[in-house]
Amino acid sequence: MPESDEGPIEFEEELRRIEAAVDAGQTQASTLGFWPLVRQIKADPTLSAHWAKQVGRIDRKLFEARVRPRFRVWFGNGMLAAGILVGAAAIGYAIGCDNRTVAGALLLASGPILSSSLHDPAHYIVGRVVGIRFLWYFLDGPMRIQPGLKTDYASFLRTPPRARAGMHAAGAVASKIAPIVPLALAPLADAPGWAVAGLAAFTVLQFVTDLTFSVKRSDWARVRRELLVARSQEARKR
Repeated sequence: MPESDEGPIEFEEELRRIEAAVDAGQTQASTLGFWPLVRQIKADPTLSAHWAKQVGRIDRKLFEARVRPRFRVWFGNGMLAAGILVGAAAIGYAIGCDNRTVAGALLLASGPILSSSLHDPAHYIVGRVVGIRFLWYFLDGPMRIQPGLKTDYASFLRTPPRARAGMHAAGAVASKIAPIVPLALAPLADAPGWAVAGLAAFTVLQFVTDLTFSVKRSDWARVRRELLVARSQEARKR
């Protein structure tokens, strides 16, 4: 029977209890003790591989019971790809536009458009490369207006933790690089100073947000979590 620092843990019995409770309508994972159990499983790659299917199934049930609306992955990727094209087209039109005010407005708008549109596709592309699958797009964030991408937790557990960290980092990096592109191209569009200042301010705001929020609750917090899991697994092997 697997053991933790606190003593033996009967994973099969606990997971069966939790899944039965979820099937009965209990969807508060914190009260069910689901995530502490998952953390114990994640600490050992053998346990992660063995229990991935059942943990993934419970995670999906919890998510689908609590989160609406949900959107198919192909639909979400298509919408965000359209956003990327709009942002790129805005930059292209700004560079060839004779009206500096219009060019400045287009460049300024392209920063947030690209930043929000590139974030989840970057997660998706890197995730698929390392073997992580995804289930749904949904509305995420404090105001439930930004797109979120739900992982298939079974494939997530089967993926090495450093690769999982790379998947989480990809979206954060992409959204921070995005506004730098129109900022760098602003001289080609002869953009007015207010547009350049606006893009620079948005870029700085992105980094400040990462340093004050993301490192505690969002992508960089997840990167740190997975790197800690990787170190824990590596320590077990020594």
